[in-house]
Amino acid sequence: MTSASYKPGIWQRAVEMSRATPESRNRYVDFLRAVAILCVIFGHWTAAAAYPDGEGGLKITHLLEVTTKSHPFTWLIQVMPVFFFVGGFSNGVSWSAAKRKGTGYSIWLESRLRRLIAPVLVPLAAWIVMGGVAHLCGVSRPWIGTGSQLSLIPIWFLAVYLVIALLVPISHALWSRFGWLSFFGLAAIGGALDAGFFLGDLRNLAWVNYVFIWSAVHQLGYAWNDKQLEGRFRPLMLAGIGGALLCTLVFAGPYPLSMVSVSGDPVSNTLPPKITLLCLGCLQIGLLLSIQAPMKRFLSSVKPWAVTVLINGMIMTVFLWHMTVMILFVGAAHLMGDLGLGAIPNSPEWWWQKAIWLVVCTLGLLPAIALFGRFERPKAQLPGLAPLPAWRLAIGSILVCFGLALVAFSGISGDGPLGLRTLALLPPFLGAALTRRWGTERAPA
Repeated sequence: MTSASYKPGIWQRAVEMSRATPESRNRYVDFLRAVAILCVIFGHWTAAAAYPDGEGGLKITHLLEVTTKSHPFTWLIQVMPVFFFVGGFSNGVSWSAAKRKGTGYSIWLESRLRRLIAPVLVPLAAWIVMGGVAHLCGVSRPWIGTGSQLSLIPIWFLAVYLVIALLVPISHALWSRFGWLSFFGLAAIGGALDAGFFLGDLRNLAWVNYVFIWSAVHQLGYAWNDKQLEGRFRPLMLAGIGGALLCTLVFAGPYPLSMVSVSGDPVSNTLPPKITLLCLGCLQIGLLLSIQAPMKRFLSSVKPWAVTVLINGMIMTVFLWHMTVMILFVGAAHLMGDLGLGAIPNSPEWWWQKAIWLVVCTLGLLPAIALFGRFERPKAQLPGLAPLPAWRLAIGSILVCFGLALVAFSGISGDGPLGLRTLALLPPFLGAALTRRWGTERAPA
């Protein structure tokens, strides 16, 4: 993804952008985002285990289901806390700047939504087309549902992040007013919901922890932006407390070891999110911030910063398309007599094949970047346009979140036309239409 041979001039442009970066920018934020996305992509590709079922079909499982020895590694590769953390930092910077300039909530939110919604509609539309064609060709509904769900599962993050973005004025005001108490308050609510999950049989209510747990992590981003996590003492204290609580909850409590959901397990740390993910986030964030000073010096050099700039410039594209690329390759391999799929998961032969699969999927992702990367770079907005009403942006965002959540959990297959789930697929596009400008109305003079 960082090779100049992929597209003429791409490396040169990254170098030019890196040299033009102001000294005031916190480059470590972008670096953490880049490293986290690479962990997600290669983690998903590595953990996926597809093999023939012996009856002419294909069984798709997960490395975490095959061997429990892989579960401790999830403490490293479960990097969703890092995404929400750097999101909190970035939202804190942009919202503070908007308030200083007198920019209203609508204008600020519209700028955030333009960068988040457009890229996700492209793979969603592609799967609508592929799913409809597959249905007409006689492919079974379960196969379409499974393939689309696995491919589009990354969009759950965007569904949650859109909600977090909607609430930034509230969450930032809470941080400005109460500081660390706002973090502890959200953590306490998350813990109380967990208690209800385990002790009070309030399992359905626990799903709102998608907001409280990830909002708590998001608050840590505000803390970083406000210089509350500088030096080494505070980050290491945060890591120590988070790690101690995490170990206590896992080894002396009812929480599983794996920080990634494992099919068949009675309890998951992620479905819905548990307080363990917040503790993991504190552990990871504390350790990462304890080395921020040397990392900032490292990123002051042109080449490492140019690589970071390059990855961040295509981050939404690789995040949204990496699973689709893998699923399409697996399907093609199955049609070619299970080429490269014959090994038993976690066997030595399987790991050798997996190394080849990682290379193939990486190469397969390059055309997706070339074709769809433009959608994460929206055109500059014309000056003087009247801001869209906040209610319209909020309703549009909620519709997008609702549809994305349904698709992420169950795929696109349903009882509607062409075998599609109309109820899940329409809301994202309706919501996107509400957040988009359809005219050129200018603000009153």
